[in-house]
Amino acid sequence: MGFMAGSFTALLHVVSAPGLAYICLGGFVVLFSMVSLLVKEKFYINEVVLGTAFGIIIGPHVANVFTPRTWGPLQNTITLEVMRIVLATGLFAVGVELPGAYMKEHAKSLLIMVVPTMAFGWVVVAGIIQALFPELNYVSSLCIAACLTPTDPVTCAAITRGKFATKHVPVNIRQILSAESAANDGLAYPFLAISIYLTVETSVRTALGKWFLVGWLYQVILGTVLGAVLGLLFSKLMKISHKRGFIDRESYVAQYLALAIFTMGIASTIGADDLLAAFAAGSAISWDGHFNVQTEDDVFSSVIDYVLNCGCFIYIGAWLPFDAYNSAEYGITPWKLVLLMITILVLRRIPPLLALYKFVPEITSWKEALFSGHFVSAVFVSALALTRLPTPEDPPANQAQYLAAVIQPIVSFIVLGSIIVHGLSIPFFNMGRGVHSHTVSLTMTWTSRNRATVPDWVLWARRAPDVVESAVDEDVERGSTRTPKDTNESAVNIPDTGPPDVLTFEDVHGDVVSVMTRRHSRVIDDSSPELVHVEAIDNHTGPGNLGNGASDDNQIKNVRFPTAQ
Repeated sequence: MGFMAGSFTALLHVVSAPGLAYICLGGFVVLFSMVSLLVKEKFYINEVVLGTAFGIIIGPHVANVFTPRTWGPLQNTITLEVMRIVLATGLFAVGVELPGAYMKEHAKSLLIMVVPTMAFGWVVVAGIIQALFPELNYVSSLCIAACLTPTDPVTCAAITRGKFATKHVPVNIRQILSAESAANDGLAYPFLAISIYLTVETSVRTALGKWFLVGWLYQVILGTVLGAVLGLLFSKLMKISHKRGFIDRESYVAQYLALAIFTMGIASTIGADDLLAAFAAGSAISWDGHFNVQTEDDVFSSVIDYVLNCGCFIYIGAWLPFDAYNSAEYGITPWKLVLLMITILVLRRIPPLLALYKFVPEITSWKEALFSGHFVSAVFVSALALTRLPTPEDPPANQAQYLAAVIQPIVSFIVLGSIIVHGLSIPFFNMGRGVHSHTVSLTMTWTSRNRATVPDWVLWARRAPDVVESAVDEDVERGSTRTPKDTNESAVNIPDTGPPDVLTFEDVHGDVVSVMTRRHSRVIDDSSPELVHVEAIDNHTGPGNLGNGASDDNQIKNVRFPTAQ
């Protein structure tokens, strides 16, 4: 028995940190995948929230199994590189999944949403930080605020992707938020750079000169141009390979991850903005839509994104420095952090977006502007800032050391609050709202001979005045045609054979009960049109339900679509 106990103890001692990391990541993905459809589509909770919670549970403050902060002096470097890979692949994915030439067509809106909104939030948040933590001067506060300025495409996806977002968030809002989150993630570099240079340089003139030459021209401009050139180059090369039969479909999908890492590697090696380069490469490679066509039916990219997100937020959960959230020697207390988080959520983005939304065509109302105004995240930028600040002594000898000591506790608490607020806002909203959402499957057979079977309410059907924009959903429901109408959407899975017919159906009370889209079908002759089979997915939040128990005057039975001209 003693021998067996000693052997077991020896075995425990040889368990490595990487081995535990693999066990935790693999185990979480396996367990979560078994119930992912239920959790995501029923409770609207994604891997961001659950991964963070799992990381906290296995981290040093609960089970003490996975402890990234005990990995020695390379811990911050590991954190930086983990966040870099996840963000770069996420930004590349955003660029690829946006419609072709989206950045060109929506440049004005993005410029308005990114530059003044980021600048306003940067200055305001810095003032709030200095008021709550008077030991920090305003320049140091600007450095921390720069970490909190960019929105995060991974956290943003909690509201712009998934079943709830598809039904309740208009496609124009989903696209503009995704594009903005990618653009301002890369543009965080100049805001951080000016703060760091003003902190570590003795001359303001020198700091401003380095900020312009390095922060803007070298990092931002060069990073953007580098990413765009690489994206266009590889797009051209892949089209040539495809035309000559040198590349298969699986290789196209593999490029999804490989190109993101390749672009990130080149940009980070030469010191350019790697995140902005990855986003520019993704936008450029899908500019003409060829790359999207070759990869649209494959889910490998979604699988990679899913696994990386799980690993990233498990790491963040275990990395969170809970013991530093109550550090009286640095002036950090829980109530200050909570107050900071609340004021950031309210004041950082909402006021400028409410003031400027009329200049952004994609945002059509103040309600959409309010919805678009709350995202935060910054682990990567704070880890990057630490690489440029001196190692703090105890107690800190100067302002730069004090900034290095407090930047991650403050930033990480805001990140935790952001994950909780944005990850759980949709489930709580859905629980309180009591949405009556139904999926209706219709198989319609109509000829000119069964006109008497049409319900009376079809007489109130009218053709919608505008052609409805089509978009491909980023989730598993690929290939569907989306029909956004305020907060309701309909999706119809039908062959793409021509320009769409769009019908809005009203009941006898004049209430809209359905909006449907179909593509034109060929007609055999005038008296016998081709039979049409349509599966319609409709969300209805009006006075009646489109299912069992609905009243006769608003329940869908048979639908006649107009004959193709």
